[in-house]
Amino acid sequence: MKRTLLDQLIHWKNQATRKPILIDGARQTGKTFLLQELFGKTFPNSVRIDFLETPNLKDAFDGSLHPDDILTNIELITGQIFNPETDLLILDEIGECESAVTALKYFAEKAPTYYIAASGSNIGLLNTFPVGKVEQHNLRPLSFLEFLYASEEKALIKAFEAQTNSSAAHLKLFDKLTDYYFTGGMPEAVATWFSNKNDSILVRIEKVSKVQEDLIEGYRRDFGKYSGKVNAQLIESVFNSIPSQLSSVMDESVKRFKFKGVAERKSRYSDFESAIHWLTRCRLALTCYPIEGLPRPPLAAYKKDNSVKLFLFDVGLLNRMLGSNYKELKQQNYEYKGYIAENFVQQELTALGVDPSYSWNDARAEIEFLLTNEDGKIIPVEVKSGKRTRAKSLQSYITKCQPHKTFKLTGTQGSSELEQTNIVMPLYYVMYLTQKW
Repeated sequence: MKRTLLDQLIHWKNQATRKPILIDGARQTGKTFLLQELFGKTFPNSVRIDFLETPNLKDAFDGSLHPDDILTNIELITGQIFNPETDLLILDEIGECESAVTALKYFAEKAPTYYIAASGSNIGLLNTFPVGKVEQHNLRPLSFLEFLYASEEKALIKAFEAQTNSSAAHLKLFDKLTDYYFTGGMPEAVATWFSNKNDSILVRIEKVSKVQEDLIEGYRRDFGKYSGKVNAQLIESVFNSIPSQLSSVMDESVKRFKFKGVAERKSRYSDFESAIHWLTRCRLALTCYPIEGLPRPPLAAYKKDNSVKLFLFDVGLLNRMLGSNYKELKQQNYEYKGYIAENFVQQELTALGVDPSYSWNDARAEIEFLLTNEDGKIIPVEVKSGKRTRAKSLQSYITKCQPHKTFKLTGTQGSSELEQTNIVMPLYYVMYLTQKW
């Protein structure tokens, strides 16, 4: 299973000196597989220690935190010889061992030639963090491109990477996009979908649905285990409410998250702030902040924390929590469920590093996403889930804000490559937005 983050890890490896690398991400997004099976295979040897699976490995970090002392302890505990000049050390679920997190600082300062890679699912909840001493990356669910890689359909992958604009390519890619709406990007769900491609569609659907149900229940169990001082029941209430609130709109833009009715006797943002923060820090929820009036850079300066849209981190789990069936997603009914396309676009933008995102509303006009390019120019992105491309809100934005360029993401093949100002692109090409602005 190919992950695009691997290229950045290879670049890190090839530097003369390096800080320890830290991979953050929600549980079950493939961090261990990436580090051990993909990246680890580029080394002559790798040693992985999992603090969650084997708690006694924390003993290696008792006492001295000098890198060489730690490595000696690891060798003694694991019985594996480690050559720091050539081998990779993987510290998995590092959040379970606070002294190991602290040790990353000393690896950065005293052993910058060593290959130290750490990962964790609750990095955002740590009380201490080696600021400036690690190179941090976030591993999200598989993007649509990575989903195509998993399909192993070489001709289709080639067409996607070339951004082919043809009827044949559009038919195939949009069909795959609606498959992705169902499976989402969780590695186990994707692997199950493609490894069972010779089974009947009903069997494939059942197997993927079971994987998704298990993942959702696993996250809910984590709320109690890792919530700390935050009310675990409140976290679960917000988590469960995200899909229901997203689905409350059909062919309109996703609305701001409503606090009333989510939990008994709680109706203000201040009541939910800690739970929302917990979900976003654990990468289970994605945030989008509506901007009113004339947008100006930097957009972050104009956001209001108590006015936020919440998306789920994986569109497949979103549809599983809503009970959306595969047939419905493949048929025309999904056209009137713009929130699915909007959640997908949010995911793809987050994978590009746009986190949080921003939207725009003015009176009755709404633009799903605002992006800021390298020149500081703000670019509106309208999302249309189906083949209807009329966009009154986008026209309103053009009239009031006069952007130098606009994007419209739709279920159509898109506009001609000659169009450079008001660009219409198929939804599945979201990742190429930043190449065209």
